[in-house]
Amino acid sequence: MGDLSKDINSKFDSAKVKALINILYTANWISSFQNDFFKPFGISPQQYNVLRILNGAGKALKVQTIKERMIDRSPNTTRLMDKLIAKDFIERFPCADDRRVVFIKLTNRGKQLIESISVDFNKDLLKNITEDEAEQLSDLLDKMR
Repeated sequence: MGDLSKDINSKFDSAKVKALINILYTANWISSFQNDFFKPFGISPQQYNVLRILNGAGKALKVQTIKERMIDRSPNTTRLMDKLIAKDFIERFPCADDRRVVFIKLTNRGKQLIESISVDFNKDLLKNITEDEAEQLSDLLDKMR
């Protein structure tokens, strides 16, 4: 198991300072893990997030709804979706009632990709944490926010 003090060769003034530094350090570690993990699939973590949102919804969603549900709300959501369309993972179509509204839905190829990724990603990233520990961690992070 990792030891933050050893990993970054530091001592901390308090447990709260150590916890904050640990959260930031772990966030960076997760980001690097995600980038490496998704690279063979030809997608970014943000593109995976779009696919995950659409898969969870089980239906087409407005672009604005996807933006609101994204973990990392970057201003380049349209560009992310353009890349996913080019790879045939999602498709875009206009609303019949309002031409200003655009819907996005998963293609069959996108569904297959998200299903194959989800199992491995969750298993690999959280392999050292039990279900009870994951629930406790999630509760603590919610409490922090």
